[in-house]
Amino acid sequence: MKEDLERLKQRLPLLEYLQQHHWTPCRTGPRQEWVGLCPLHPETRPSFYVNARKNLFYCHGCGQGGDLIRFVERSQHLSFRQSLAYLRQRMAAANDSQLLEETAAFYQLQLSRHGEAVEYLFGRGLRDPALIEDLGIGYAPGGNLHRHLAALGYSFESLCRAGLISRQGHDRFWRRILFPCREQGQIVNLYGRSIGGAFPHQLLPRSKGGLFAWETLRHFSSVILVEGLFDLAVLWQAGFRNTTCAIGTHLTPRHLAQLGDQPGRCVYLAFDHDANQAGQRAAHRLARQLASAGLAARLVPLPPGHDPNSYFAAGATAADFTLLLERAQP
Repeated sequence: MKEDLERLKQRLPLLEYLQQHHWTPCRTGPRQEWVGLCPLHPETRPSFYVNARKNLFYCHGCGQGGDLIRFVERSQHLSFRQSLAYLRQRMAAANDSQLLEETAAFYQLQLSRHGEAVEYLFGRGLRDPALIEDLGIGYAPGGNLHRHLAALGYSFESLCRAGLISRQGHDRFWRRILFPCREQGQIVNLYGRSIGGAFPHQLLPRSKGGLFAWETLRHFSSVILVEGLFDLAVLWQAGFRNTTCAIGTHLTPRHLAQLGDQPGRCVYLAFDHDANQAGQRAAHRLARQLASAGLAARLVPLPPGHDPNSYFAAGATAADFTLLLERAQP
């Protein structure tokens, strides 16, 4: 166990990890020591020191110190075991990152070549080419991914290990609209929505990561949380770029930590208004969960039978949705 931990810390040095998370340090003297503002608490004068040779940190402001795992525990609000799982997931994601980039790029090219995919997006209310490109939306027609990636030098085994194809050589994604899920600029998963009769939702067998596109909207003092990526897409298209998604109604401790990284943030829950009350029950459950985490939550009163996607696809405007936000109840 101890040897595994040391290998993990050697493969992902603390300084490299911090810089990937936008920590900007300055070298202090000739030794491998660096100083910058502490990522663990607000401060105006640098007091966070990193010894790159020893792979350790210490903050003279908040008194926190330790190795990479200790930093992840404090910054992500995770237990020791959860921190290990998080770092191992990051290492696996880094190893597969280029493969997933090639896959997403291939599916993006397929989108404009298949009329049924473009027609499906139009039917869901997505008509802005710039937004579709911004989100990296693609289309998996099925049956041709292996041939394309093999030509780029990827082995059959690597595609199976990543979950892109089965042992029988079948594509995981078949007749599905694809959304790449990114963290710190890297693709960590692919979400596919069926345009046919297959089960609607499909993800690779790996973590979904944090909240969708969180790096682009974490500065907002209020955010809109939705269930699905098509909900997010139509709201972005309407100008509500403070919208994020956990791909479902369940929030992990990491999602809660992300939402809570700004004190006083208000979270608008724009969940499905289902006939069976499933969306409403999930929204009320999450509202209580958010309140217990010290966050203000407000329930957006969508019309019966609608989610944000269907609401806009039916002709609603940004002004209509703004009125719903103003009527949102705590």
